[in-house]
Amino acid sequence: MTFDAVVNLLRQRFGAERITTSQFRDNQRIHIPADKLHGIMECLHRVAGFDLLTELSAADYLHYPDARDRYGVWYVLDNTQSGERIVVKTWVNDPEPTLASVYHLWNGADWMEREVYDMYGIVFEGHPDLRRILLPDEFSAYPLRKDYPMRGKGERHNFPAITRAQS
Repeated sequence: MTFDAVVNLLRQRFGAERITTSQFRDNQRIHIPADKLHGIMECLHRVAGFDLLTELSAADYLHYPDARDRYGVWYVLDNTQSGERIVVKTWVNDPEPTLASVYHLWNGADWMEREVYDMYGIVFEGHPDLRRILLPDEFSAYPLRKDYPMRGKGERHNFPAITRAQS
């Protein structure tokens, strides 16, 4: 299924005014509203054949002049049969940035959603085990947010230093 065919399918099912596209280098992107994420991702998986979630990540667009919302979350999907690749991007905001989990569609989303949660504080509703994956459970902040201080908030003194045993 070509990129144009995928976009037409989504526009027919979810409304043409809510689905926009862009392109950057070789990446063809589909921009979708956060409230339609679950349905659109299910359609892309079950109908359009995008059977591999290659990447799931996020960025904080705080203070970016043209940013619509604070956090952008993108999903890179591949159709392993046809070789097609698309990037699906959506947006969420504070105070409680929340998206539907895609774990039930692609089990590989497990650790990727946990990493985005750990670094940005974006909650993935329906995730079976959403907890920190990179930082200690006691860590209370989200270090990849733009408003997080470059040197931290003084929390490092609370954690023991891990050293190698000298032999």
